[in-house]
Amino acid sequence: MHRDLFRFDTPAAVADWSAIDDGVMGGISRSHLRHDAAGFAVFEGTVSLERNGGFASVRSHPLELGVEGATHFVVDLCGDGKRYKLNLRTDDAFEGVNYQAGFDAPPGVWVQQQFCFDVFIPTFRGHTLADAPALNPLRIRQIGLMIADRQEGAFALALRSISAG
Repeated sequence: MHRDLFRFDTPAAVADWSAIDDGVMGGISRSHLRHDAAGFAVFEGTVSLERNGGFASVRSHPLELGVEGATHFVVDLCGDGKRYKLNLRTDDAFEGVNYQAGFDAPPGVWVQQQFCFDVFIPTFRGHTLADAPALNPLRIRQIGLMIADRQEGAFALALRSISAG
């Protein structure tokens, strides 16, 4: 049984998501999450390595996203062949521990990508935290998407939904 956390079938579905790009550290990468009239969202933009940049991300506003008994998230997506990260946060802070799971987004085909909670790695500003607590799925407050790893240029990741199962 899956519980939809986000369905991106209406323009209102992207309203509570914000871009957090490498401009926070002087870079010039840019991204946003937009609604497509075909009934899905698109995380898109451009990654630039100039001025020590190299990442772009979007994040939901804080919500109660923990689901009792859930073991994983499922993201219904269509990619561009690049590598992305699904980010989870267990607090409402702008900065702090970020639990990440990387994935390859196959180009031009819709897939349901599953992310078991035990594969998420705690990080802070891109560095793995060896002493951070394991992800507590009941405390998830923010979900985000990121492109990094020196993947310069334009990108586009389409999303239909994010659900917990």
